[in-house]
Amino acid sequence: MSRINQLRRYRKHLEERYRRLVETANDYKYEDECKSDRSAFKAMKILEKLNRIKYLDEDMSNPVV
Repeated sequence: MSRINQLRRYRKHLEERYRRLVETANDYKYEDECKSDRSAFKAMKILEKLNRIKYLDEDMSNPVV
């Protein structure tokens, strides 16, 4: 499997995980503030990883010739 495919699969996995965490944070917003904050923090960390992966994916997809 090529690196580009690995990056895309990993990015897809992170996007799904990010969506679930944001949804959880919104669901617990008024019920349990601690759970909401924890989910939001984890989502922010994953968003940082997603931004790095997107940068690498763009870099590998458009090689300089």
